[in-house]
Amino acid sequence: MNIDDYRSIADDWERRATIRTRPRRLLEDDDKLIYPLCRQPLVLCATFLEHCPQWRDFVLVQSFYKFLNDVVIFETEIVDKTARSIAKNRFPQPFPLACRYDAMTVVVDEDYHALVALDFLQQTVALTGIAPIDMPEQIELSRALPAAQAQVPAHLRDAVELVCVAIAENTVTHDVAAFSKDTSLKASVRGLMADHLFDEGRHARFWTHLVRRYWQAASPDHREGIAQVLPAFLSHYLTNDLQKQFNLQLIDHIDVSAHVRTALRAEVAAMDFPITRQHPLLGNIMGFLHHSGLLQTPSVAQALCDYLPVEGRPA
Repeated sequence: MNIDDYRSIADDWERRATIRTRPRRLLEDDDKLIYPLCRQPLVLCATFLEHCPQWRDFVLVQSFYKFLNDVVIFETEIVDKTARSIAKNRFPQPFPLACRYDAMTVVVDEDYHALVALDFLQQTVALTGIAPIDMPEQIELSRALPAAQAQVPAHLRDAVELVCVAIAENTVTHDVAAFSKDTSLKASVRGLMADHLFDEGRHARFWTHLVRRYWQAASPDHREGIAQVLPAFLSHYLTNDLQKQFNLQLIDHIDVSAHVRTALRAEVAAMDFPITRQHPLLGNIMGFLHHSGLLQTPSVAQALCDYLPVEGRPA
């Protein structure tokens, strides 16, 4: 891999990393929301609005807990693992010292994000008196990454890990940006998201650069092998199955009649988000695949043909 022109993010990290520049954020006791209504369709469904709107805050608080729990899993169990292996020179693809140093800044940032998430969890429990229900032990990426790796030979699994983690890191950046701009939320929660976004933008550039350099050096066979598993990865990564399961679990903790509970469960079960070109995260993912050079490879474009706009599909 020729990355002699690698541009380090170290100076940017020293100046701007939130672990170096941000004070602790304290959750406000005000009438603002702790979690966006638009990200929890359960509280907007007809049955909920008619029969149990008084449970809105409980559902939003639990949804915030899930979000924080997802952050901890994503940062410490997945991204941390890949970045740490690069930093410690244990990744099969060798990287120069400057790149390994940058990878360690990602490790520090991600572990700090997990720490802040746990801090907000504790603050929210203290403020609301609402204890978290049992939280999921996996996120979508926990399933999507192994599913993709299982479809390639052993010598390609680390490359698949690099590409898939990079996809997720670039997706998170855009997702968090929308969260941070929601003026219905408590200022501290918006600040939490803005801080996270500040770091994730830098991480997105880091991962994009690594994947672009890997892809430039990859053999045609390696490119073909990775291209073929991208649809399977996206089908697992973009599903809303885990969120749907969590919402059904939430309904079991709401004090309503059996009839209302059945109606709520039916509405949640019907909340499907097909993984088509219109999926809200696909635009961001295709942008990453373009900037990293993957989408210009015919085998990748062909594998992802169903997700591309008509004018962007291979002939």
